[in-house]
Amino acid sequence: MAASGVRVVQAAPAPSLLLLAFFLLPSFARGWGTDGHLIVCKIAQTRLTEAAREVVEALLPEYAAGDLSSLCSWPDHVKFRYPWSSPLHYIDTPDHLCNYDYNRDCRDVRTGEKGVCVAGAIRNYTDQLLHHKGPPFGQGQYNLTQALLFLSHFMGDIHQPLHVGFTSDKGGNTIDVDWFEKRQVLHQVWDSSIIESAKQRFYNDSVDGLIQDVNNNITGIWADQVPRWTTCGVGGPACPDVDATESINEACNWAYRNVTNGTTLGDEYFHASLPVVYQRLAQGGVRLASVLNRILWDGDED
Repeated sequence: MAASGVRVVQAAPAPSLLLLAFFLLPSFARGWGTDGHLIVCKIAQTRLTEAAREVVEALLPEYAAGDLSSLCSWPDHVKFRYPWSSPLHYIDTPDHLCNYDYNRDCRDVRTGEKGVCVAGAIRNYTDQLLHHKGPPFGQGQYNLTQALLFLSHFMGDIHQPLHVGFTSDKGGNTIDVDWFEKRQVLHQVWDSSIIESAKQRFYNDSVDGLIQDVNNNITGIWADQVPRWTTCGVGGPACPDVDATESINEACNWAYRNVTNGTTLGDEYFHASLPVVYQRLAQGGVRLASVLNRILWDGDED
């Protein structure tokens, strides 16, 4: 176990074979949906330093062709192989308090083990990558390819507001709503339906235009905020407690607002929520890049 209490993944003899299983499994909507994770990782990869980019590309399996976003949903598809990883995708907080506390909330509810939540997982995999020894990457204590993919995915998850939701409804997973005319749970609305509706309405069902608009906002209307997104004053490369606090605030202010079982969510909810989704995707991508730039190097430095 790592110091945080989150299970570590030891080096595997053939990680590319394990990752190949990603393409053989059915798609499940967890965390951000596939598009959400792709967006976060696309944004991040364009912001990497040359040194960090080289390490990322070296860690990715050859069939990824250097594209981190192509594997950013991989952790959602290996929960059956790694059942211990399931509780690392979210944080359950006390109902209606609308705040987050690492010592109170980041633990295994069955065993009491600390660090078992998405914030603890980010700390753990950041630490694994921080202490890598440079190329060749397959000779250390940890499977750094898996560490990269878990970290990249969890940095997306922690920015989805309902991944830091209320305990009793499992982050909106037990709240049935009608998204326009389609019955689904509230969690799925924030995972994927808001993004899918935006794609259909504004981008001819393509994610590329959405990514471009989010990137334009990062360099435009949000430019003065970006430096604050990547600092938290704790001295570490990642700030998951800040990210989680933001998410539970957004969940209370927007996701849960005026929603109960059977609520119909339509244009008003969609237009109010979409700017929140865009900014959380942007923050996830910018912060993932910042973390990777801080912890990845090419091995030539002391």
